[in-house]
Amino acid sequence: MLDKNYLYTPGPTPVPPQVVAAMGRPMMGHRSEEFAKLHGEIVAKAKLVFQTANDLFVLTTSGTGGMETAIANTVAPGDRVLALVTGNFGERFAKIASAYGGVVTKIETPWGTTFDMDQVIQVFEKEGPFKVVLATHNETSTGVTNDIAALGNYLANTEALLLVDAVSSMGAMDIRTDEWHVDIIVTGSQKALMLPPGLALVSVSPKAWPVIEANHGVRFYFSLLEARKSFEKKNTPWTPAVSLFYGLDAALDMILTEGLTNVFQRHARMTKAARAGARALGLKLLADNSVASHTVTAILPGTEVGASDLSKILQKELGVTFAGGQGQLKGKLLRIGHMGYCSELDVITAMAALEMALHKAGVAVGLGIGVKAAEEALL
Repeated sequence: MLDKNYLYTPGPTPVPPQVVAAMGRPMMGHRSEEFAKLHGEIVAKAKLVFQTANDLFVLTTSGTGGMETAIANTVAPGDRVLALVTGNFGERFAKIASAYGGVVTKIETPWGTTFDMDQVIQVFEKEGPFKVVLATHNETSTGVTNDIAALGNYLANTEALLLVDAVSSMGAMDIRTDEWHVDIIVTGSQKALMLPPGLALVSVSPKAWPVIEANHGVRFYFSLLEARKSFEKKNTPWTPAVSLFYGLDAALDMILTEGLTNVFQRHARMTKAARAGARALGLKLLADNSVASHTVTAILPGTEVGASDLSKILQKELGVTFAGGQGQLKGKLLRIGHMGYCSELDVITAMAALEMALHKAGVAVGLGIGVKAAEEALL
């Protein structure tokens, strides 16, 4: 079937039929009592996924818009910012802070590795104080997960706020917002939350509010003060994407019905299978097992065939879409997304497609080897 396609990008991700159906509901007025009730229920459910009792807001914007919200409300020109950069999205967080006039100090680590807490503490104590610290929980560009728990535990005893990008991990990995002392954490709708792009969810700690209230930086659409004021009546300050709210309600129901622990375990199993299959095919994995993401697997194809050529074969001949590399890894990497509406058998299909593409590219691989390894990892 020429129109049959398989999407394995780390966002946007496949949308479940239940969510598609929910988004097709008749439109309601976004200032109605009906919408206010729905909005309140969505936020209550989202807090369970975030594992937080903090304030939480659903914003009509992208994940990057959510990241900008975190910055716009805490960083004013001249404020000192410490950015932990472990890949393309850590770099983006730092760029947003610079755009708002923040004086940014970066700790950069080789792509495919995580930040080192000893180095972070050394820089913080030697070059601080910093008003905010920026970190990426799950660096999609490299398939690496950073230790936010250790970072939050350290910063809890300082005045600095911890701002975390969890765009590609919230709803798929165990993120304990309150226990880890995260002050502002952001996610997007098009990843593990199983929706089309268009929503960002942002939680805000009690520690963050005085800083937000005292911040003299410019903000309008991304004002958390406006969001808080509106939510007192279960409203939004600006027109929300009502259909996406319908879908988010359905998606959160799916996650909570499956159970957070089961969701986290499913994603861990898919990662294990994808990594086992890639290794069996003789491919190199960018991230070490100990820090590997549970939502995306980053693969270096090797010298026999380029990542871009392999990607073209997958897409044009097999209808399979993997993501390529970003930034310094552009053209060198294949990234297989396995998050949200994805099961173990989807990973088996991805491994079969990868085998076939390698074979079509002239790489000597034994057909079935990657699939067998992935199956054994699951069984």
